[in-house]
Amino acid sequence: MNGVVAGGAVAVVVQGLQAGGKRMKGAKNAAKVDPLWHRFKIQKDPVAREELILLYVSLVKFVAGRLAIGLPQNVDRDDLFTYGIFGLMDAMEKFQPERGLKFETYAISRIRGAIWDGLRAMDWVPASIRQKAKELEKVYAALTAQLGREATDEEVAQAMGLSEATFQKLLVDVRSTTLLSLDEYWPVDTHKGDAVRMIDTLVDPRIEEPTIALEFAEVQQLLADSIDKLPEKERTVIALYYYEGLTLKEIGSVLGLSESRISQLHTKAVLRLRGQLARHKKKLV
Repeated sequence: MNGVVAGGAVAVVVQGLQAGGKRMKGAKNAAKVDPLWHRFKIQKDPVAREELILLYVSLVKFVAGRLAIGLPQNVDRDDLFTYGIFGLMDAMEKFQPERGLKFETYAISRIRGAIWDGLRAMDWVPASIRQKAKELEKVYAALTAQLGREATDEEVAQAMGLSEATFQKLLVDVRSTTLLSLDEYWPVDTHKGDAVRMIDTLVDPRIEEPTIALEFAEVQQLLADSIDKLPEKERTVIALYYYEGLTLKEIGSVLGLSESRISQLHTKAVLRLRGQLARHKKKLV
């Protein structure tokens, strides 16, 4: 994407928000939105492009706001918004209105992915923490294979030679590494270089296309089976966080648990998933 054009679009959004966030309230009003898409896609009208960005910028605020809750304080929230704007523009360029899909659903996935890509580029997780997470994944996977079920906290701590308190601290330390996990890209066609986010194999509207569905089928089945095998509370947290869009605090209110406890359940669930799926990923690469 041309840097000057992209930068100008971000400036347009900022100006729009400073002016009171003038966005068309009829985001769902096809009579107002469809002509804009026509002007943007067919006539390449830059004014229509800017109007569409302002119209859907609330999606960026929504996604960035929810993701920010689980990130360390050293991560600049303005950076998240900027990454999200690039994701929104990418979604607009690739969106095909004639297919009849809902743009909001498609855009949220692209915005979320763009924000994670930006965070990865920042490399904000220390290498030592990543290494601890990898070790923990391997222990989860080994115990699951050995026991024929998901291991308890006590069993994992014992296998690692840790006290219960030290193990709980370890979960807190590696939490940041699990925030990105289900947004990681998996290859689906090594010859074409195509890839898909793990979470998109279950929620991406493109799955309606038969040819793409076939490519995604193996990853989809692997992820779905692995989620089904999670302990009930961990499975519920994954569903509410990734599919219902609830924050960790909101999930805590639903389940009657503290936000820190929900964060811990999320961390354990993702570590289990990564451990189970790691060997399958190697087969796909």
